[in-house]
Amino acid sequence: LNVTMDLSLNEMLGFTEEEVVKILEEVGIEEKENLINNLRELYDGYKFNKNARTSVYNPDMVLYFLAQYKNTGGYPEYLIDDNVKTDYGRLNRLTMNEENKALLERIIKEEGIVAEIVTKFSFDRMYDEEYFISLLFYMGLLTIKDYRYNILELGIPNYVIKTMYWEYFGRKLKEENNIKYEMLEIAKAIWEMAFEGKIKNFVKFISEKVLKVLSNRDTIKFDEKYIKIILFSYLTMSNIYKPISEKETEGGYIDIYLEKDIRMPDVKYEWLIELKYVKKSDEKYIEEIIEKGKEQLKRYRESMQFKDKQNLKKALVVFIGKGDYKIFEE
Repeated sequence: LNVTMDLSLNEMLGFTEEEVVKILEEVGIEEKENLINNLRELYDGYKFNKNARTSVYNPDMVLYFLAQYKNTGGYPEYLIDDNVKTDYGRLNRLTMNEENKALLERIIKEEGIVAEIVTKFSFDRMYDEEYFISLLFYMGLLTIKDYRYNILELGIPNYVIKTMYWEYFGRKLKEENNIKYEMLEIAKAIWEMAFEGKIKNFVKFISEKVLKVLSNRDTIKFDEKYIKIILFSYLTMSNIYKPISEKETEGGYIDIYLEKDIRMPDVKYEWLIELKYVKKSDEKYIEEIIEKGKEQLKRYRESMQFKDKQNLKKALVVFIGKGDYKIFEE
């Protein structure tokens, strides 16, 4: 009997925020408000029924975090225990067919999907689209986000699960395209962004070590969202930044906001990045695209959230074709 989606059991499957606050009090952690805001973003977001009003936190992840926090007096180096981390081998097996692989890439790009959840499984249909999506739901990699017009909208529950997807995407890309690089090279490039305010070497790394070596099949998929996921998969190799996609401001949605990671409070520079992709065949429109991108960045920087923020860099990054690029930064 599958009772996962039983409404009466929704809050049994995780910690409510009220319960997390009580745990913080019981273990004697002060500054609860700031900590709970971070925990909410990292581990909250799960709903198991379309009519559930309360989301719940992943209990394993919360307890792991608090044990580390209590022992060290600070945030853990790794935000998720390896024991509860998704088995990448299992994801590889589930995406052995091209349909599931393409579907997973779509979910990562869009951060969700519209689908129905299967409650009973048959081995004869294990590679059907709805079965694959349902497995991601039962594995905790998707959750119920909304129910509108009699349609179920599934989404990625929280930031930690997003990083797991980005890590998987980066691993898969590296394996399939034989991408080779030195970890020191990418670490140094991200460090330069954080402490010197220079983005050039990071973009150069992505262009030369990743984009230019991708297969023609991968380059067919090129668009801004696809390249953004590539950027995120490398940015999260370091604990320096927390990449945020489509952050809302009154001036529009920022392609990439690089916020300093909670584990790296000494980071000097944060970034607003507007990302553009131009096919070689559309290169004649590049000046128009550049002007539009600069105007978008200007609006984001002048928004209420950022207009008084110190040490906030902004950059327009335009990728052209398979690996050429232009950077405009301030």
